[in-house]
Amino acid sequence: MKHNEQLARISKSLIFKEPFYGLFLVGLKKKFTKGVPTAGVAKHNIGIQLYINPTFFEGLSEAHQLGLLKHELLHVSFGHMTLRDLYPDHKLFNIAADLEINQYIDKENLPEGGMVLSMFPELHLPHRAGTKVYYDLLSESHKNKTCPALEEMMACNGEGEEDIHATWEEFDSLDEAEKKLIQKQVEHQLKETADVITKKQGNIPGELAEIISRLLNPEPPKFNWKAYLRRFVGSSSIVYTKKLRRKDNKRYSANPGLKIKVKNHILVGVDTSGSVSTDELIEFMHELSHMSKTGHKITVAQCDTQLVSVAEFDPKKDWDIKGRGGTSFQPVVDHYNEKGKQYTALIYLTDGEAYPPEDCPKNTLWVHSSQSSINDNLPGLKIKLN
Repeated sequence: MKHNEQLARISKSLIFKEPFYGLFLVGLKKKFTKGVPTAGVAKHNIGIQLYINPTFFEGLSEAHQLGLLKHELLHVSFGHMTLRDLYPDHKLFNIAADLEINQYIDKENLPEGGMVLSMFPELHLPHRAGTKVYYDLLSESHKNKTCPALEEMMACNGEGEEDIHATWEEFDSLDEAEKKLIQKQVEHQLKETADVITKKQGNIPGELAEIISRLLNPEPPKFNWKAYLRRFVGSSSIVYTKKLRRKDNKRYSANPGLKIKVKNHILVGVDTSGSVSTDELIEFMHELSHMSKTGHKITVAQCDTQLVSVAEFDPKKDWDIKGRGGTSFQPVVDHYNEKGKQYTALIYLTDGEAYPPEDCPKNTLWVHSSQSSINDNLPGLKIKLN
């Protein structure tokens, strides 16, 4: 399809021109739909997705297509979708947010009508100030009716800025914990992009330097997983042998021609029942991310009253939460036992609010959230995140 080909071409162009934004775009979920007038970011599970109107996109020049995509990427990077509900006047916020980000887009890439400071000459808006600064100045002007151009925009109903940002309405109705969960996913994508760029000695955009600096120096884990897992699974490691083409020196090996590798495969059960709060799920995601850095293979089993998902954990991908019903630990335990020697240990992230399972493996560690109390009836080792 023409619009898909155009998107692929523009993505490559953006990678060449501005590598950070190009790579960030590649990692973002995207969908063409006529359900939006132009383009916009919408909620998708616990993450986000970029929607693009194919007819609108095909009608733009390549320069303006690039500008449109960078515009949306900047909104995502600054977290405007989850911040808007903190401001009483959403329409003013939309204008303020666009004024902030459009300053980081080259003029040749901004389509006609793109929001710029020069539209409001009476307000003497400062260069490269934040959205809050612009919102406060616009709000004061709107209150006193001092800028005709602003009043004209505010008088439009269902058109312009309000319509363009209609996809943000779903974010407005979320509670703070849900917004935090989405922002964590966005931050994870930003960090992964920054890691790739810095490894290739590329530059981080100046407008994102403060955000990226914070993400590259993340909050430490609440538990020393590397040290604990070394002790916890050390006696249950799976040993693999691989025949080498070239024989090792017999003086230094009891098994010439063999390579011995020790590998641990840990099944991590995640309690996704309704009793687990969004803050607790964020805590679980944080610990899972650190757990994955220990060198062990991690498979995540999401479960409420039934096993709803089993997949190898990939920190580079969004984690779609499934379940949210009642609670039972038995399905994960049964899955572990059915797989025989596939796993070396079971770790269960939970609030502990369920009956103990039957036939629980010896190598089981129950990790209770910081908001919960330890369930002493559960078999095996038990710890609580602090």
